[in-house]
Amino acid sequence: MSDLAAVPAEVRARLAVRFGPAAQEWCAGLPSLVTELAGRWGLTVLSAGGGGTSRVFRCSRAGGDGAGGGTVWLKLTPDPEVARQEAVALRAWGGLASVVGLLDYEPAAHALLLADVRPGGPLRQEGWRPAEMAPLLGALRSAPVDGLALGPLADRVEFLFGLTERRAPGAVPPAARAFARELAAGGPVALVHGDLHPGNVLAGPAGPVAIDPRPSLGDPDFDLVDWAVDGVTDLPALRRRISGLAALVPGSDPERVLAWCRATAVIVAAPRVAAGRRDAETAFLAELAGI
Repeated sequence: MSDLAAVPAEVRARLAVRFGPAAQEWCAGLPSLVTELAGRWGLTVLSAGGGGTSRVFRCSRAGGDGAGGGTVWLKLTPDPEVARQEAVALRAWGGLASVVGLLDYEPAAHALLLADVRPGGPLRQEGWRPAEMAPLLGALRSAPVDGLALGPLADRVEFLFGLTERRAPGAVPPAARAFARELAAGGPVALVHGDLHPGNVLAGPAGPVAIDPRPSLGDPDFDLVDWAVDGVTDLPALRRRISGLAALVPGSDPERVLAWCRATAVIVAAPRVAAGRRDAETAFLAELAGI
């Protein structure tokens, strides 16, 4: 258990960049925290992973509360607000087959217990078609928002632009940031996933399943952006992709989706350009962003 829960040095470094020096202390205490939660929730830890904001453990659970014969996922983050916001969103989407199920949440430990998704491969690897994504994109905007303790989409947008500036200093055109602020201040208000790229959508038993929200309240067309630009290399193709998606997702506005693509292209393009990428998709996004 302690070996699986120990945080590798490179992951510690990423977490420290994201959350500051306090993340080092959190990493040091993670093995004992995982042991405590495993005992409380009846888990056997099988493997470990995670991205830049959390550690995620594949577990078996006596009694089989999770989908897939007792497989569940324990997710922990150094930031209590990240965990709280995810729990709020997953509860609001509770019962939707197109969103991962929240089995339990421990606020004091910043811990979520999540259902399994099978077969589970990310759509980035599996490939996708607009008709397959439309039910998920429509379902996400169906949740009631009254009483949800979440911030506005404008805050999420500001965070993303700030993160881009740190990754690629000086690359963000002020006009793009101002345009994104303007978009975030208008439009309809729904529960927005906020990080709905193809790596955060898994192949489920009845269709795509969204995971890892960074939720807020605002224009749900923001969640179409990654699907509109994925693999696209010119403006006519982008317009066709947007038109196809909008026709399948009730309530979406093709002009606002295109505007969001223009405003946020720099968030994807700038780090890629800074890293030396020269592929056609990156070149188009850079042109769209004006960098």
